[in-house]
Amino acid sequence: MNVDLPVQRRLAVLIDADNAQPAIIEGLVREIVKYGIPSVKRIYGDWTTPNLAGWKSVLLDHSIQPIQQFRYTVGKNATDSAMIIDAMDLLYTRRFDGFCLVSSDSDFTRLASRIREEGLLVYGFGEEKTPKAFVSACDKFIFTKVLLTEENPDTAIRKQETKKLKGDTKLVNLFRNALEAASDDSGWAHLGAVGHHIAKQVPEFDSRNYGYKKLVDLVSAITLFEIDRRSQGTVYIRDKRSKLQP
Repeated sequence: MNVDLPVQRRLAVLIDADNAQPAIIEGLVREIVKYGIPSVKRIYGDWTTPNLAGWKSVLLDHSIQPIQQFRYTVGKNATDSAMIIDAMDLLYTRRFDGFCLVSSDSDFTRLASRIREEGLLVYGFGEEKTPKAFVSACDKFIFTKVLLTEENPDTAIRKQETKKLKGDTKLVNLFRNALEAASDDSGWAHLGAVGHHIAKQVPEFDSRNYGYKKLVDLVSAITLFEIDRRSQGTVYIRDKRSKLQP
């Protein structure tokens, strides 16, 4: 019997070597394949300098093509323009469904916005210091600290305790607003729909940032929502305040 496999997105992966650490590569590759097939993988930098030596040892293992960009001015990152030009060339081939931009540099904010204007998805990867403008310009933004955690348990993000989570007004309101938008008349909402609604508002939201691998585990730790595990593994949640309403 033939089984029709789901169509996967074709992704172009562009890495700014000056603003990304080689230690993330294993976790980065695993994360990207969750969203599609990385058809093109390129990394940009001045490979004549010793500071990129760490990247050289991992490029072949992951079939990433290095693109040379000389520094014409000392202290100036010259990779940005080359990466942006390549991204636009790839965009106009119309062969891709999305782009993965790996950098913590705000110079790629307009690039991310331009790609989305063409109807393509943009996944950003960077450090927590990444400017909010670039983060918001992406459909989804993953902080690289969660990728490092998967490779090195010693860097694991400590789970935030219930008291701290309940006291995080922004987080709680984020869930409650998404729940209200996705719920039925009885107040129950599919957890996946809630997560999707949150991601549209806050691209960098990730349960792993709070130390929880799964969204349902984070919801459970907050303790302000009922959880109903239904058939075939589907999970629904409801605000506990709903019980108190007439």
